[in-house]
Amino acid sequence: MTVSVGTDLIEIERIRRALARYARFRERCFTEAERAYCDSRPNPAQSYAGRFAGKEAVGKALGFGVARAFAWTDIEIVGRPKPSVRLSGRVKVWAERAGAGEIDLSMTHSRELAQAVAVVTDA
Repeated sequence: MTVSVGTDLIEIERIRRALARYARFRERCFTEAERAYCDSRPNPAQSYAGRFAGKEAVGKALGFGVARAFAWTDIEIVGRPKPSVRLSGRVKVWAERAGAGEIDLSMTHSRELAQAVAVVTDA
């Protein structure tokens, strides 16, 4: 069995600034369901940061890269309290071709930082 790990750590304030500064940041990076969940939370920036880190960690674990390599909405973080991952688009095709199986995701945060770790096993 092959296991791949990806991790990411981000400052919550960086996401808070992006949310305030860039009108399309939410729509470009998060699905409608993710936006509804994050916007319903007492500290939306904290939830957005956790999901952003989760997307980065999943991309790294899949070996797909981050930023321009995929559409951010191709990785969707769903469920609570234990988050799970739903892939679509180019990321889903990449994962299938790479023989990726189950994706396990863990996210956490402090007041200042959000972190995520993704573990991908082969199919």
